[in-house]
Amino acid sequence: QLQLVESGGGLVQPGGSLRLSCAASGFTLDDYIVGWFRQAPGSEREGISCISSSGGRTNYADSVKGRFTISRDNAKNTVYLQMNSLKPADTAVYYCAAEKGSFYACAGDRGYDYDYWGQGTQVPVSS
Repeated sequence: QLQLVESGGGLVQPGGSLRLSCAASGFTLDDYIVGWFRQAPGSEREGISCISSSGGRTNYADSVKGRFTISRDNAKNTVYLQMNSLKPADTAVYYCAAEKGSFYACAGDRGYDYDYWGQGTQVPVSS
């Protein structure tokens, strides 16, 4: 069964850090572009960062640029999202997704071209 599983979410105070992981099972992630998306309560899902299959290209939404870093370890079949200087506005359910195609900027994208999705992990940022 082809599956993406996110982990690493949880309650964090403003200014804190978290690292989210997205692990694939049933398929090899190194052929896929991987994106991180988030959906805050009452808002639409938005793309915040994505990485090409080789890891050589990345894209970030302006709202997270300079604070979040996407990376991948194809040997571990895992993509990461390091989130620093977290703000209450970052509160959302975070999803990873994978698609096999040409890399394009995912910032603000709804992710309709992505084929596989994780179940999501909650990140509440609150004191």
